[in-house]
Formats: sequence, structure tokens, C-alpha cells
Amino acid sequence: MWEDDRASQSLGIRIVAVGPGTATVQMTVRDDMVNGHGIGHGGFTFSLADSAFAFACNSYNRRTVAQACEIRYLAPTRLGDVLTAVAVERTRAGRDGTYDVTVSSADGVVAEFVGTSKEIRGTFFDDTP
Repeated sequence: MWEDDRASQSLGIRIVAVGPGTATVQMTVRDDMVNGHGIGHGGFTFSLADSAFAFACNSYNRRTVAQACEIRYLAPTRLGDVLTAVAVERTRAGRDGTYDVTVSSADGVVAEFVGTSKEIRGTFFDDTP
């Protein structure tokens, strides 16, 4: 999935870890990610959280997409901040899942994101023995 994820790559997102139902990714706030208030644009924080969510819910080799997402911004980000998004599966039943994502900087938690997912047809690779 990472190979074809040009959006995450173009934002400088790095995968730290991926496991069943979990993912940790990082991104540094660049000068082109800062808004007119001199703080990180919330859309980039959302994109980082959404990427962590995507890698976590696709970690079972079943193609999965977002069904709904919401975010709460708790603190501003700043130029040069290294943001870490940690996604953790809350529930997974049938084709649906719910994931909590916490986005942090060195100063603490900056956002909380919740995403619900829906499995669609297909896998990323053939995992039959």
C-alpha cells in the first residue's frame, strides 16, 4: 500500500511501525504546512492522522477505506514540530472497524482522531500458503 500512497509520501510521512490493527507514522511540519496564523494548518494534522488510520485498518491484507472520520484539535503545531500519529484499533467486526488515533508533538497531544472503516473487495497480496 505504501508504494502507491503518493499523498502520504509527498507530505513527508514516514512509517515507524505497523502491526495488526495498529500503525505509527511521523511527519515534520514544514514551512509550506504553516497557515496565516503562523501555526500548522489543521488539514495536515488531519492527513497525518488519516494516514495512520489507513495503515492500521489495512494491516490485515484486506482492502479497507474510510467510512467516516472526525478530529478534535487540542493544541497548535509549529514549524519544525515532529508529529507522531499512533492508530489503535478499538473494534473490528465483519467489514467494519473503528480506530482511535492520537497525534502528538514533543509538547504533548495535539489532536485526537476517530475513524470508522469499511472493507471493500480485494487484498494487497496473495497470502495463501
